[in-house]
Amino acid sequence: MRCSLYLSVLVLLASACSTTRVLEEGQYRLTHNDITIKGPFRFSQEEISPYIRQNAQDWNPFICVYNWSLKDGFWHKLGKAPLVYKPEDTEISCQNIENRMEYLGYYDSKVYSEIEYKGKKVRVNYVIEPGKSYRINSVKYEIPEEKDFKADFIADTLASSNALRGQWLSEFLLEDESVRSAGRLRNLGYFDFGKTNYSFEADTLPNGTASIIYRVRNYTRNETEAASRPLRRYYIDSIHITHPTNIKIKEKLLTGLNTLKPGELYNEQNVNNTYSRFSAIKLFSGVQVQMTPSDYDKVNCEIALSPSPVRGVKVKLEGSSNSTGLLSTSPQISFHHKNIFHGGEWFNLAFSGDFQYRPSDQTKAIEYGISAGLSLPKLIFVPYSSFKGSNIPRTEINAAWNWQNRPEYNRAVASLALGISGITKKNTSYQIHPLRVNFVRLFNLDPKFATSLNNNPFIKYSYQDHLDAGIGVNFYYNSSSDIVPQGSYMFRRVSLDLSGNSLSLFKKWMPQNSNGQAYLLGSPYSQYVRGEYSWGRNWSYGPDNNQGIAVRLLAGAGYAYGNSTMLPFEKRFYAGGASSMRGWQARALGPGGEAPSETFVIPSQTGDLKLEANMEYRFSLFRFKNGTMRLEGVLFSDVGNVWNLTDDDSEGAFRINDFYKTIAADWGMGLRLNLQFILIRVDFGMQVYDPSLKEGSRLINPRSWIKGNNAWHFGVGYPF
Repeated sequence: MRCSLYLSVLVLLASACSTTRVLEEGQYRLTHNDITIKGPFRFSQEEISPYIRQNAQDWNPFICVYNWSLKDGFWHKLGKAPLVYKPEDTEISCQNIENRMEYLGYYDSKVYSEIEYKGKKVRVNYVIEPGKSYRINSVKYEIPEEKDFKADFIADTLASSNALRGQWLSEFLLEDESVRSAGRLRNLGYFDFGKTNYSFEADTLPNGTASIIYRVRNYTRNETEAASRPLRRYYIDSIHITHPTNIKIKEKLLTGLNTLKPGELYNEQNVNNTYSRFSAIKLFSGVQVQMTPSDYDKVNCEIALSPSPVRGVKVKLEGSSNSTGLLSTSPQISFHHKNIFHGGEWFNLAFSGDFQYRPSDQTKAIEYGISAGLSLPKLIFVPYSSFKGSNIPRTEINAAWNWQNRPEYNRAVASLALGISGITKKNTSYQIHPLRVNFVRLFNLDPKFATSLNNNPFIKYSYQDHLDAGIGVNFYYNSSSDIVPQGSYMFRRVSLDLSGNSLSLFKKWMPQNSNGQAYLLGSPYSQYVRGEYSWGRNWSYGPDNNQGIAVRLLAGAGYAYGNSTMLPFEKRFYAGGASSMRGWQARALGPGGEAPSETFVIPSQTGDLKLEANMEYRFSLFRFKNGTMRLEGVLFSDVGNVWNLTDDDSEGAFRINDFYKTIAADWGMGLRLNLQFILIRVDFGMQVYDPSLKEGSRLINPRSWIKGNNAWHFGVGYPF
């Protein structure tokens, strides 16, 4: 807690200090770059901002630290130097913007700067007066008279390029058209044809229109007519695949992933598909598909695969503590092999644990588990040839066993899942499990706990032996593929579970208890629907994207019906922990305004519904000399809770008219060590609004933020 107090004092002290004290006479710190566009503009300002040469420097407490000393020394090494404004860069930026405006189709634009000085700080406003634009009203084509090429261009490309009529003339538009058209023709066999085979001539008229001469040549725009060569279709001649000799690979895998066939017409899309397929199995550090002309109308294909480690170990660790003295740590270690049977099969074996204990009274809860998964590089019984695109679905087989030893009970969970996974498009992945089974057994119930369950039938159904069999679907999109995202990114997650519906068709043939609950293999089967959606966005800005605002919105709900009256415990939602409501430990919040249940020695609060929103301000404190590590700071806030979907008047029930009264809130700060390949973080969360307290006292006094009502969290990776 003292560390948090010292950090708070440091931030407050830094914020009260100057950020310009070390600047010499005539020097200014550039604090803002603004863009003002006077007139209609068909693009976003993001088209302009990259052409500003000198980025502004946003406020950072470590700029103040740098200014604590006028001489080079300790504070200069710890802090961050203020960015000295360079007027010459402003002039260059204006010229860059003018050139960009012309590229976008605004001719004779005017760009000038307005400089505002305030003390030792300067703000630059780039004012843009867009020039005249011209709309294309006619297009004349000049195409080589080679029979096959002209027919292909007219049939497959000319129809699409006719869309140029009516658009605004710009170099941006014409460059995009040449790239698009050349790509289409390469898919028709024209291997050596590119965008430089195109040239355009525009004639602008005073009435704001333009006519274009659209030229396609059998030589590039950088060559003369003497370099003309036939525009012909090419065919695949030979294919040769080389791979590291230390990696054993079945020939069937190599031929199945390759979409190029000898004798077939060259198609650039097939080349790209082959590259994507070989890359997707993650066996190789590099994939090169090289095409070389071998004859009059033939090309040879060389596919070179570079070695990559096929085995690896991953370690993950999360931990937390709170003001009650409860400590929690969740380690996980996993081993993976990416070619276990020499056919691109991924094997994963993981060991995990969760240990909670309170040293003062020896209270503890232990959970450990083992899981194994096998992922095959194709659908079982479906040949590779059935998939023509760049992505091939994988078959997933996963099994797990988990043991929980809590003061109230022991629980064993055995799981099996069969499914498929794949990619629908760039950065969007899916998992579909047509069969997902959990078999849950409880042992050694504490007598007091058993009595409390009998007195509360609503909770009792979550703590009984049961069979959970159903289907599951997950979709995930992330605009960044980096392990530790470095810039702006956005993600979406959607999951849906349906359980017990197929089994319910056979209910009348199953044994049933006095309440009409059907049994299978000696346990009642669960029947419910559960869905969850989360959306997140990070906006990075500043030099090197070293600052950013990150937000996440999450909503989830589950509903039990038919053979169940309540969701199974493992499918219920909880709040708190290293990646949720960080003012609380995991499962220590909710449901609704309920106080922590005395039924559990260690908190185990859950609900049928979860709503949560999180926000972080992330900033760089300083970068280490080697450039691969940097220390980051964060200020965060979380709001949310879990609720029960019941019709009663309990404090934990969700009621649309007053649920806002039971939304918890916290704030906090943290440090992150960013090693680029991994991020280690420590967060300190403080409760601001606790709905479990009596109305009128739910808003926590700031004096209690440090002394109590808080939690420490240790984790790996960003929380969202």
